[in-house]
Amino acid sequence: MRLTPENFYYCNTKIGRTAKPIDLQTATANYKLIKKVKDDRFDEELLHQYELLIQTGPKDFQIGVIDSRDNRILVLEDYAMGNVQSHTELLQALKELFDAHALLQAGFWKGVKIGIKNNKFCQIPESLFVESSAVNYLKLNATFDESKEKVISCKSAISKSVTVFAVQNDLYSWLSAIYQNTSHHFFHQSAALIEGVLKQSTSKNPLYVYVDRFRLHILAAQDGKLIYYNQFPIKQFPDYVKYILLVLNGLNMDQHSSEIVLWGYIGRNSSHYQEFVKYIRNVSFGDRPNHLKFSYLFDEVQEHHFFDLYSLHLLNS
Repeated sequence: MRLTPENFYYCNTKIGRTAKPIDLQTATANYKLIKKVKDDRFDEELLHQYELLIQTGPKDFQIGVIDSRDNRILVLEDYAMGNVQSHTELLQALKELFDAHALLQAGFWKGVKIGIKNNKFCQIPESLFVESSAVNYLKLNATFDESKEKVISCKSAISKSVTVFAVQNDLYSWLSAIYQNTSHHFFHQSAALIEGVLKQSTSKNPLYVYVDRFRLHILAAQDGKLIYYNQFPIKQFPDYVKYILLVLNGLNMDQHSSEIVLWGYIGRNSSHYQEFVKYIRNVSFGDRPNHLKFSYLFDEVQEHHFFDLYSLHLLNS
């Protein structure tokens, strides 16, 4: 089965749940609101006590609002950027979304964490990291344009590693200007996933899989330490199985007996999942992160969705 934007963006309808109709006012030619949950406790007068999480990728954008007093998530929004074909179009779509969204324009959050989703990154053990060599580290693992992209590094406390990644200059400058009067920091999606997995890891040492839109992330941990992370592009469904089996083999993990913990954009009742378990037997869905609190209003969101956004909350500058 070939993957299309509709396979991912409308997953809430395809997985057997009834999605709420999308108000035409929330849709433009460049972005569309797919999911929104808002806790009754949310108070616009208390933004100075809330942390804003935003995460942007080539085809999607998410928002989370966390009450820092009790680590409760109050707002979740997921957008599809289905019609954008280039970074320029993506940036324009984001600007349109921000212009229409009062919360995103607010400048008095307690803090803002910005997650970047791309394949221009590398991880370095913190003990070996030298800030002045960040560009050289990244050159070994990714192709990027130094004249158009800024190289950033972010530390991960649990994994004791540093993620070095590139972000387009215009996107970085635009977001930095919006939140110039608020403490804000850029992080990479891979760093959030690694911290989230290590926070949730168990003594059974399963293989952790995060199914993203058009990208697959695979992680392994042992004794609370990361032993493997990589991400793979997905063009058609068999790619999922191919890469997972490849990693299992490389880590000497048995295809049939090894436990697989699954997060991301795949439904419990979807045809993708049913096909998936034909090849890989011991699969379970991951839980929501235990570092956040969720009200009953979030019951409409499957527990294994948005793990990367939730895990962004674990990262510190």
